[in-house]
Amino acid sequence: MKASEIRNMTAEILREKIAEEKAALAKLKFSHTIAGTENPMILRSKRRDIARMMTLLNEKNQSK
Repeated sequence: MKASEIRNMTAEILREKIAEEKAALAKLKFSHTIAGTENPMILRSKRRDIARMMTLLNEKNQSK
């Protein structure tokens, strides 16, 4: 997900999206630990997407 897409979201939608992505990341970590995944780079991209969303959410909260 690109930063420009995230900037267009409201703070409430961002919070929901962060929660969804964190749950998806937890499932991926669990399945990777048990059986391994074909592409472990997916874990990195999920982590970075979450961090990007949290950063932009903090920016929105700071600007209020």
